[in-house]
Amino acid sequence: MLLATGAQAGGLEQLRLQAEHPVDGVPHGNLSGLAWCGDGFWTVSDRDDDRLYRLVPGEQSWSVEEERFSAPPPPPSGLPWGLRQGQLLIGWVRGGMLDFEGISCDGSGNRYLLSESRLGVLRIPPVGPPRWLKLPPALIDQARGAGLLQRHNAFLEGIAVDPASQRLWLAAERERRGLLVLHRQQADWHCNGGCLLLSEGGFEPPPPQSGLTRPQPLDFSDLAFHQERLFTLERMAHQICRRSLYTGQAERCWSFADVTLGEQRRYGAPHGVAEGLWLDAKGAWVLIDNGELARGDGERRPLLWYFAAPEGGWEATP
Repeated sequence: MLLATGAQAGGLEQLRLQAEHPVDGVPHGNLSGLAWCGDGFWTVSDRDDDRLYRLVPGEQSWSVEEERFSAPPPPPSGLPWGLRQGQLLIGWVRGGMLDFEGISCDGSGNRYLLSESRLGVLRIPPVGPPRWLKLPPALIDQARGAGLLQRHNAFLEGIAVDPASQRLWLAAERERRGLLVLHRQQADWHCNGGCLLLSEGGFEPPPPQSGLTRPQPLDFSDLAFHQERLFTLERMAHQICRRSLYTGQAERCWSFADVTLGEQRRYGAPHGVAEGLWLDAKGAWVLIDNGELARGDGERRPLLWYFAAPEGGWEATP
């Protein structure tokens, strides 16, 4: 077990690292998204179009169990021809034409997989075949009208659904980043009063612990829903933020830079590698997509970090 302090740094409370679990059995280390479904954690890989992974705890490391599925043809993405072709080219080069980047679960055991390349959500029920959700055309129109979804490989990156499967949130990754919300009415999903919650651009200095000096674009890499609050994983800034369900504005943020950007855990990459988030009242789990990169101590496997909840809980005010 690895412990870290909870001191204040750079104006943000530093989360305390309680445990670190290497994950064995994942080709290339490309895991993305994290969700607790039933009795365990599940994740996806942006290189695999036909499987998801259940994380299995172990003494020295964790392992994975595969669940195979067959996705039907996805609906049209609504993107312009040039962006569609560029995203398809990325899939052909690296594998993973559907480019699954996120996963969430509702209280009935349905898994929701987010396809970045197709701007779609695949619902995998406990019993029965997978189906793509019927998303409204206004979702993409409003997002692009606000400056989101403009760059190759920087489309939708995070997903969260409430336990009742009545509300679904999506995160646009970067340049610009944003938050979108959908409401379910029977079998369809709608933009009730508008889908767009937040759109913002710009750059910010990386955490000083990273050793980098060049400003990085604001980004989102995953979402989590807890106690009627939305939480964002922001990999470039190495932080978790609590956000309003109604405006998407940040209410409070917590950093994990101190412990994860130390010499032993730092990756030789100009960007963050945190790709999956799940939290409850006791703490937060963050999944690392290292893409076979080695960090300072030579570790090349994906990692699952567990942080204790901040003093006063996730709902505390500054």
